[in-house]
Amino acid sequence: MSSDPQKCSRWGTNMQATLCGKPVGICKQEILQKKNNAVLVDGVILNGPIMDSKAGEKFVEEACKIIMEEVIQKADDVTEKVCEWRAPETLKQILDLEMRDTGESHQKLLQLCRDVIQYSVKTSHPRFFNQLYAGVDYYSLVARFITEALNPSVYTYEVSPVFLLVEEAVIKKMIEFIGWEEGDGIFNPGGSVSNMYAMNLARYKFYPEIKEKGLSGLPRLVLFTSEECHYSMKKAASFLGIGTENVYFVKTDERGKMIPEELEKQVQRARKEGSAPFLVCATAGTTVLGAFDPLDKIADICEKHGLWFHVDASWGGSALISRKHCRLLHGIHRADSVAWNPHKMLLAGIQCCALLVKDNSGLLKKCYSASATYLFQQDKFYDVSYDTGDKSIQCSRRPDAFKFWLTWKALGTTGLEERVNRALALARYLVEEIKKREGFQLLLEPEYANICFWYIPPSLRKMEDGPEFWQKLHQVAPIIKERMMKKGSMMLGYQPHRGKVNFFRQVVISPQVSREDMDFVLDEIELLAKDL
Repeated sequence: MSSDPQKCSRWGTNMQATLCGKPVGICKQEILQKKNNAVLVDGVILNGPIMDSKAGEKFVEEACKIIMEEVIQKADDVTEKVCEWRAPETLKQILDLEMRDTGESHQKLLQLCRDVIQYSVKTSHPRFFNQLYAGVDYYSLVARFITEALNPSVYTYEVSPVFLLVEEAVIKKMIEFIGWEEGDGIFNPGGSVSNMYAMNLARYKFYPEIKEKGLSGLPRLVLFTSEECHYSMKKAASFLGIGTENVYFVKTDERGKMIPEELEKQVQRARKEGSAPFLVCATAGTTVLGAFDPLDKIADICEKHGLWFHVDASWGGSALISRKHCRLLHGIHRADSVAWNPHKMLLAGIQCCALLVKDNSGLLKKCYSASATYLFQQDKFYDVSYDTGDKSIQCSRRPDAFKFWLTWKALGTTGLEERVNRALALARYLVEEIKKREGFQLLLEPEYANICFWYIPPSLRKMEDGPEFWQKLHQVAPIIKERMMKKGSMMLGYQPHRGKVNFFRQVVISPQVSREDMDFVLDEIELLAKDL
């Protein structure tokens, strides 16, 4: 232990270091006497491991038992709470978040594991409808256990042979469903990152010199996306130095679909301003309304003006698996790039997100490679084309494709298709039930798994339609949401949107969800709002 007061300020200058409960010097002498050929460097004994493997294995075994009993076995139990709500300050005290100078016992750590599980939201619960992911896929879960235990990083074949081959196979299969004869791709940490990749790739295709020379020589670049696009488009434009003012938002119709004629007007406007249009981003499955842009018509405009055509199908891409519903993405084969998140509708587990690119000439690698010689040596003893990590802006990268691969192997394409079809059938059932019930009002007929509706409590049903009515209705959803959270009965999202007051957005995904759960949603809303 250092005797320098400045270096020891964290520990206190008068502290005497101890080992085994004794002063370090005495304890080390005893250890050295017991060990033959003990080596001491900078006061550290180097002989043997310092971890107790047997104790560690026992801890893992006991923790896995808790996970099995408290998470997996309760995943589809509707009698369990979706959440055990506690206010932040209360939860801080319960969890004992302080990290101390000395470690804590395994029993204390196991209790912390139980507490973390108890007070976390159970996203696998059949009545968790809050986000664009839900449920549990047991094959994907096992895949995650395997990758967490192996702790791989997917950049070179030498350190990640299995997972690189898996990613290659999954990307190839996803490309087939898009309708391309060939292509390229990479798995990324989120659809937002995939959209950013696509934006940067489109810019690189337009002006390859940017990789070395930067932004200084570029004209004013402009991209186009719909008013209903994911907010990641603005973030990507900001992050990449394009600027949010150069994101031109195209008007949408009453269903939230981009209007192609308005896109044409915006492209013409940008050219008249002297700007350089380079990218159009369409959305296949918008976040709130679940709208699908008319891809074929947008592709016509992109071809006419020589623009990169990206489709953000993070949410809606999984409809491609369904022969019945793939029509929602008609024309997607004409895209230059596609973002698709299997962790949403297909339950591959967060996060599992692919960027797929029609170009197969190495454009991804040309755009992103840095040729780090300590990783991507060209004189290796195997085919270095399998060292695909240089296509990524990341160095360390998780083997996310493996989760989707194991699920796909287990269910087959027909099993994945059944999940999509059933989710959309349940959504249709809920829509018809909403129409039958007094007090429930749809915003619009959904075309995907997003069901948007208001609940009008008894006290408002006879009010005239006007500003006061909508002001009061705006307050209803937040109150119901608070009550359901504190009760723990279910989780359902709400939001205002495009001038409309707060409404609920029910999203159907999980194969654990049943017709009874759809009925429960409506019954529970009525129950929670009976006094409003």
